[in-house]
Formats: sequence, structure tokens, C-alpha cells
Amino acid sequence: MNKDIIDKLIEEAKEIASRNFCCSHSGYTVGAALLTNEGKIYKGFNIENEGIQSICAERVAFSKALSEGNHRFTCIVVVGKKLKDNKFVKTTPCGYCRQFMKEYTTKDFFIYTYDDNENKIYKYTMEELLPESFIL
Repeated sequence: MNKDIIDKLIEEAKEIASRNFCCSHSGYTVGAALLTNEGKIYKGFNIENEGIQSICAERVAFSKALSEGNHRFTCIVVVGKKLKDNKFVKTTPCGYCRQFMKEYTTKDFFIYTYDDNENKIYKYTMEELLPESFIL
């Protein structure tokens, strides 16, 4: 994957996590930028509530893409930080998101995250993050 594209996705994910967030319970904002095979970017942020029905940034981005008829994806960038902090830290999808994404991706789909403190991009395959997924 082209580094310029990944850098753009990181900035898109950071921007939505910093500008739009609903994380009054955890104080941890997460942004996601999902890239389709056609080059379209779908962004999402985590939306929390007092119940157990909160939704993660990754599933917001996927839901937006799927609801518009896009079903072929290249990669996703996920970034997160505490609201009181200025720096994003390595943030990987939760188990629910991993299983959800597995349903709609192929083996060549990648998950990226970024750490401001280390100035480092991390890259994962779905198999690395979810080696024993539930598939019927």
C-alpha cells in the first residue's frame, strides 16, 4: 500500500476522532478511515451511550460504506486517544469489530494504526488480529 495513501487515511481518522466524538463515558475517542477498492474513504468515530449499545468507529465506517452499496475494501486505519491527551496511541479494533470486519473483508485487507509518541505506523492482517474467527 502506498505510504501517501496511508498517511492521508491516518490524517482523516485523526481529524474525525478530534472533531466529532461521543465518548463521555470512556473519555477515549477513536477515529476510523475505511478505504474501498474504488478509492472512496468512509470515516467513523466511536459513539457511546449509557447502555451496552455503543458502537465503535470501525463499525460506523463499515456501516456507512455497506449502506451505500460498497462491499469491497482495501484497508482501514484506526486511531485513538484520551480526550485530555494531544497524542494518538496505538489502537487496534476490539474483538467485536474484528469479527464484524472479518465478515466483509478478504485476506488482502489490512488494518493500520498509528502512534504519535513513537511516530510509527502499525500494519496487521485480519488473520493476525483474529486467528480463530467464528465462521459458519
